[in-house]
Amino acid sequence: MKRPILTPPCSGWKEDFNPPGSPRRVEPSPNLITSNHQDDIYLEIPRNSVSTGGLLLLCLPPSIFSVFIAIGVIIDSIQDSDYNFLPIGFAALSLVTWQATSFARLIRATPRDEPIRFNRARQKIYAYNFTFCWWNPFIPWPIKIVSYDWKDVRAERWRKQAVTHQGSHLVKTGIMLSVVEPGTNKVIDRFSLSNTYGEESIWAYICTYMQHGLDAVSPAPHNEDHNLLLWYQFAKRLAPEVKWPEAIDHESRTAPQTAPLAQVESP
Repeated sequence: MKRPILTPPCSGWKEDFNPPGSPRRVEPSPNLITSNHQDDIYLEIPRNSVSTGGLLLLCLPPSIFSVFIAIGVIIDSIQDSDYNFLPIGFAALSLVTWQATSFARLIRATPRDEPIRFNRARQKIYAYNFTFCWWNPFIPWPIKIVSYDWKDVRAERWRKQAVTHQGSHLVKTGIMLSVVEPGTNKVIDRFSLSNTYGEESIWAYICTYMQHGLDAVSPAPHNEDHNLLLWYQFAKRLAPEVKWPEAIDHESRTAPQTAPLAQVESP
């Protein structure tokens, strides 16, 4: 029976993939990934931690309406001096306020994309991570941009099972990236690579690109600019655009010892 290599393993751990520089176990394939950008310096792939923006937008109006209903119940109870319903009214108001606020925060705070850049020239990764707390919509949900050496990155496949309202079982799988302390298996940071697919061919593709370059892999399907939206993407129009800090943006897109951005653009 396989046991986790990393300490601690990711939630729902099923398997550890081979670390960077190790022989690959499967053929690299771009079939399950897309790229925002791909050249011999860096590969950028898109991610979304919250992929139900349209559904959330539909759920928000009923939630707001429920807030007014709960307020109405409280007001009627006070006017009629019927205080038996006050605890129920305040409990309902707290619940629907939490729900409406959570939906609104997710719609407004979740960025249009959460890309990861794999810089082959620098042998580093740069992740645009959106951190949110599903049970507390009243605290800041910041964007946390991190950078790590590629050699310290590990990949784990996870699998989770949930029961739907109809009683059926829903199985989800994905790939988690874990960063370890150099020379150890102790995890110091962890963030998702894919919340949709857990196939090792995705990791093999990235490892092959980082080790051997663009000529060693087939081109991944290309995305349009993630800040440019189609006419029907109403929910994403409320979301903030992706904005890398200028210094990290330049570093993550270039090879070492390149000229500063201002000099590169000057004639």
